[in-house]
Amino acid sequence: MTYVIILAVSLLLCAIGFWRYVYFFSVGYGFAVAGIGITLLILFRDVLTPVGCIACVLFIIYGARLGGYLMAREMKNAAYNKILKPENDRSKSIPMGVKFAIWISCAILYFLQTSPFTFRLENTANLVADGASMIAPDTAAAWVGLVMMALGILLEILADAQKTAAKKKNPGRFVDTGLYRIVRCPNYLGELLLWAGVFIAGIPYLQGALQWIIAILGLLGITYVMFSGARRLEQRQDKNYGDDPVYQEYVKTVPIMIPLIPLYSVKNWRAFVA
Repeated sequence: MTYVIILAVSLLLCAIGFWRYVYFFSVGYGFAVAGIGITLLILFRDVLTPVGCIACVLFIIYGARLGGYLMAREMKNAAYNKILKPENDRSKSIPMGVKFAIWISCAILYFLQTSPFTFRLENTANLVADGASMIAPDTAAAWVGLVMMALGILLEILADAQKTAAKKKNPGRFVDTGLYRIVRCPNYLGELLLWAGVFIAGIPYLQGALQWIIAILGLLGITYVMFSGARRLEQRQDKNYGDDPVYQEYVKTVPIMIPLIPLYSVKNWRAFVA
């Protein structure tokens, strides 16, 4: 029943994508993760350890900030609305059956991403129900994962703030300041760090092959989404700034997502078409 409730929350909150197609992947994503965090806090309030409690709060902070930020950006930023216009126009021609399939797929992915902590809390609750005298303390891996989660969220917040400030100063130029000197997609790097942290924090508590498979699928799924997003961003930036010699030098010397890894382009990686 726990898993049905979590999935139902994810479905409900990412259904905002039926209003605007891109919201399945953006605003609905943030709100679904925040809703799952709230739901976990309520369902497992009696078995929460410090790491479990903080992780749920981080889900809420992450999701509410992301969903609110993306919605505010779209409503207030005319330039960003211009970028999204082709997507919004295309969404009008997408059959309802296809939208329904995307909605279900997104909701399942968000469930998979948060599953390490869902399993952790569910397994702990089952031990207590079976008569365990005490709740097992948080492991070192759990704390390491929690720190990674917090750092990932902080990285995303800083990257978004730096990009917003840079675009206000020079709307027609690509961003290569601050974190963007290290990687070209620091917000996507933060996303990967966050969900890798969720997975690592949940590792000591996973039970059985099915839980492991679900948790791994969640991590692989968001990794695919991030590289797919980086591919689309690179193609869009090449179209907008490709004739700029400074931009050409920037993309040749700054990794696209992972620091110190000489991966400078994914635009021709057809495996990440989405």
